[in-house]
Amino acid sequence: MTESSAFSRRDLLKTSATVGAVVAASGISTRAFAAGNETIQVALVGCGGRGTGAAANALETQQGPVKLVAMADVFENRMSQSYNALNGRYSDKMDVPEDRKFIGFDGYQKAMDCLKPGDVVILTTPPAFRWVHYKYAIEKGLNVFMEKPVTVDGPTSRKMLELNELAKDKNLKVGVGLMCRHCEARGELHDRIQNGEIGDIVLLRAYRQAGPTGSAFAPPHGDDMSELMYQVKNFHGFLWLSGGAYSDFLIHNIDESCWMKDAWPVQAKGSGGRHYRGKYVDQNFDNYSVEYTFADGTKMFLEGRTMPGCDKEFASYAHGTKGSAVISTSAHHPAKCRIYKGQNFVDSDLKWEFGRKEPNPYQLEWEHLMAAIRNDKEYNEVERGVMASAVTSMGRMSCHTGRTITLDEIMNCDHEFAPQVAELTLDGDAPLIKDKNGNYPIPMPGLKTKREY
Repeated sequence: MTESSAFSRRDLLKTSATVGAVVAASGISTRAFAAGNETIQVALVGCGGRGTGAAANALETQQGPVKLVAMADVFENRMSQSYNALNGRYSDKMDVPEDRKFIGFDGYQKAMDCLKPGDVVILTTPPAFRWVHYKYAIEKGLNVFMEKPVTVDGPTSRKMLELNELAKDKNLKVGVGLMCRHCEARGELHDRIQNGEIGDIVLLRAYRQAGPTGSAFAPPHGDDMSELMYQVKNFHGFLWLSGGAYSDFLIHNIDESCWMKDAWPVQAKGSGGRHYRGKYVDQNFDNYSVEYTFADGTKMFLEGRTMPGCDKEFASYAHGTKGSAVISTSAHHPAKCRIYKGQNFVDSDLKWEFGRKEPNPYQLEWEHLMAAIRNDKEYNEVERGVMASAVTSMGRMSCHTGRTITLDEIMNCDHEFAPQVAELTLDGDAPLIKDKNGNYPIPMPGLKTKREY
């Protein structure tokens, strides 16, 4: 992507405050893993379903010996479930005694302290904590795999970009869990589109329409845990933790579509609403519709819905002046990418299909990361991860405020959802406060127009 086709990294960084001077001064560098024979140690920070899956992918890599040596979470039962699941399948690659299982908001530090420079930490907590954990990983000289989204607002996007400059200076290898970028079918489709097989892209369409998903529908808080722990448990329901259902669920469709265009949109105009929330108290809308616009005027339409009983679709499409393409067919894998000579996706117009069995992109992203570590190849996906996260936040903010939002505005927005996230403790207060009726602040388009809540 050229500097002219997207908001440049230089422009993003010039708005950032300097952070992490201690990182730059630490002087830690990575170590090489000669000939692929030395064991790479891994720590898992965030032991939910995605973290457990990422750890399994790490242990299954074919690039050389790997061992899981530490785990951290804020919920003991979640850690136990994750450990038992991993140990049941990879007992020969597990070395996590009780004294290397850490509970608490400071557990990430203790888990990373078990590693040596050049080892790998998996960051799969809710994204609110991403920049805090990434900063410490850089201090320790660790290679990193982090889940998407990597940011949820403008201030954290700026922090991550500046921190990443320090990671690159240390030659750290960093993967971001936008695994569709590692899909072989999508990769070939991208090359064919860039070679002009569907002509110039004039329209992109993306859909994730399903029933209630994840913890996006948060029930009223009971008396079984603290307010903070309740919000963390239901992290998809709260914007400070995850960017809400919009950011956590729709980012893949947005990212894969932007990849085919080889550009990031510069503005978003969206709408949505809360229709079937019932007694749920989360901050989400249950439907989102966004028109993204690229610098050349091309449009991308995104539809997200979490309503039961409605038609379901989980796919992305590209339309060009000479034909059209299916970017993804149903969920993330397999993509079943195809190109048609017309716009109707009918069999008689099929021009190309990937056809072969598709390797799992969740595994491929780990093979690529570990190969880069073993061979000391430059590898850093954070800038792209931040841009995908920021573009996603741009669309979300437009829906939540009722205004057209530009990429420049979201990147320079001063509303940081949880500025004290680095100081949270198990018995401390939550960044989001409910009212006397047990309700949390929600987006009100047209009424709250400067902030999302």
